[in-house]
Amino acid sequence: MTYPLEGIRVLDMSRVLAGPFAGRMLSDLGADVVKVEPPDGDVTRSWGADIGGNPGYYHQQNVGKRDVCIDLVRPEGPELIKALASKADVLIENFRPGIMKRYGIDYAALQPLNPRLVMLSISGFGQAGPESERAAYAPIIHAESGLIARQTRWGQGIPSDIAVSMADTNAGLHGLVAVLSALLMRDRTGLGQHIDMAMIDATLVTDDALHFGLEDSEHTKLLPSEVWDTVAGVVLISADFRHLWKLLTSMFAVEDPSPASAPFAEKVRVRRATAQAYFKNLPDEAAFVAVMDKMNTAWGRVRESADIREQPTVKHRSTIIQVDDRAGGKRPIVQSPYRFSDAESGVRGGAPWKGEHNSAVLRDWLGLDDAGVHQWRDALRGPE
Repeated sequence: MTYPLEGIRVLDMSRVLAGPFAGRMLSDLGADVVKVEPPDGDVTRSWGADIGGNPGYYHQQNVGKRDVCIDLVRPEGPELIKALASKADVLIENFRPGIMKRYGIDYAALQPLNPRLVMLSISGFGQAGPESERAAYAPIIHAESGLIARQTRWGQGIPSDIAVSMADTNAGLHGLVAVLSALLMRDRTGLGQHIDMAMIDATLVTDDALHFGLEDSEHTKLLPSEVWDTVAGVVLISADFRHLWKLLTSMFAVEDPSPASAPFAEKVRVRRATAQAYFKNLPDEAAFVAVMDKMNTAWGRVRESADIREQPTVKHRSTIIQVDDRAGGKRPIVQSPYRFSDAESGVRGGAPWKGEHNSAVLRDWLGLDDAGVHQWRDALRGPE
């Protein structure tokens, strides 16, 4: 058994999440992913539990990679990037548009050095256009794409960002699809290409509820799934309440206590309270599960992230694994979701320290000896 992307070299110049996430997935699939960090490091080195010199957020997105620390401000820095890019299959970057060109390492400069290079550029609003130079982290795209307004309206709450960087991870995943497609096309044409991935595009195309707004048809949507306090604990029941109430009254003889003459809003309030009491007063968890099964209704426990390892399927599939914490112990990480019938995938080690593989990568990729590595000393930073 082998990894699908074994032998593919990826130069990961990206930071924070969208690009590093795509690079992490490529590493899980077997690519040799080399993260390029600036002297002050990826900003995510400031977030999360610092274990073995690698804080949690950085560790989560960079496991399995190697790391070189290159100072782009030094004249030798961009030259070293060019040398490494000339040996790479893929380059990932998520600088603001124009930054790569400023350093002379944009696709137009790199393509003549390596016509087979596939370059993925992730930005908030694309490489060209009226907003291309805007700074954009995931929350900005969540706001601009309509997600926050819809969440507020549908949830009848106070406007706030969603609790996951969806715009970043969507862009990373769509970037991953684009990179793999470009590599397949390269097998036919012999040429790489530049991929312009805008976070706002990736977010909108992945938004399954966008059509309601585009076509002014929100009145046709199902009522949202609701959270209930039950004998089995706090659960989400995936059912329009109107349908759920119909099942409860028809299958379990739950009586409607609301007067026929009551206003509609009052009927709904009383029926909800009755349903809540029914779920709470069932004999035990097994009885609740039996009710859900009989109604053929999907439901799920409202879990805390800290308890996710106890989720039965997560435990069965070993979705959370332990990797080297670089301090003599182990730390948890989410395993690759790709499960093949005749190939390997998965995390292949803990996250690297800044500049940990300066010498090793230059030896492996550029074929340099000690003297050759030493020639790049002014560009390199870190422990080596």
